[in-house]
Amino acid sequence: MQITVNGQSHEVSTDPQTPLLWVLRDELGLTGTKYGCGVGQCGACTVHLNGQPVRSCSVSLGDVGGGSITTIEGIGTPEKLAVIQQAWIDHQVAQCGYCQSGQIMSAAALLAGTTTPGDADIDAAMGGNLCRCGTYPRIRAAILDAAKRLHQGG
Repeated sequence: MQITVNGQSHEVSTDPQTPLLWVLRDELGLTGTKYGCGVGQCGACTVHLNGQPVRSCSVSLGDVGGGSITTIEGIGTPEKLAVIQQAWIDHQVAQCGYCQSGQIMSAAALLAGTTTPGDADIDAAMGGNLCRCGTYPRIRAAILDAAKRLHQGG
């Protein structure tokens, strides 16, 4: 099966019923996407499928079809961070950091579709992402800061 991840085409031979999470991590070596709960409730495994956030533990490889997948590795590089990644650092969001790639992917999807998110927008977009460390106020601040930077041209 052919899949596109972070703009690159990959041939994978995994069973179509395999969760996308395991294809990304085990077959493609993209370990930024984390396993959290395995039932799509915590958000640690969030990736974008055709620009929309999905829980990769709950999407089978066969359900991807010809879609385009973006993982945390695909939104910025260590040399050139995405605006949302820089805001995360500036606001010192991460504590243990385990949930952060999923948090960032949900926030990036929000900002791709909403230039000036309000609290209700953030609550709706981030409600499915859990943080055991409780950094929700910093997450909100980072999203608002990233939105402001993006609105001002990056």
